[in-house]
Amino acid sequence: MASRLEVRSLRQVPGFFLASLRLLRQARRAPGALGVSLKAELFKRTFWTVSAWNDKASIYAYSSAEPHKSTMRRQRAVMRESTFIFWTMPAAQLPVAWDQVRERIAYERSTGHDEHRNEPG
Repeated sequence: MASRLEVRSLRQVPGFFLASLRLLRQARRAPGALGVSLKAELFKRTFWTVSAWNDKASIYAYSSAEPHKSTMRRQRAVMRESTFIFWTMPAAQLPVAWDQVRERIAYERSTGHDEHRNEPG
């Protein structure tokens, strides 16, 4: 699974970054998580995640657990745009390189076929 999250202004970056670090710790401890990484481009207001999970049930369990659930509900107000994509690959091909994450997200954004996309208007 990978995501690209962009906040509306630089003023919102520090709070979003701190919240992201808390959720990163939660994800790394979550049952079914094989690996989780965060990349923050602070001056671009953009945050990237990539994670590998045993199955989608594990991802959904993590995303519906606290503190992820309430943190993301609060952070939606500062989001400019978010994109989430999912794919399956053999464990032997892990970890996924950041350039591959960017390429996959760019492709999905260009085609509009990503599984979850949020562009508040």
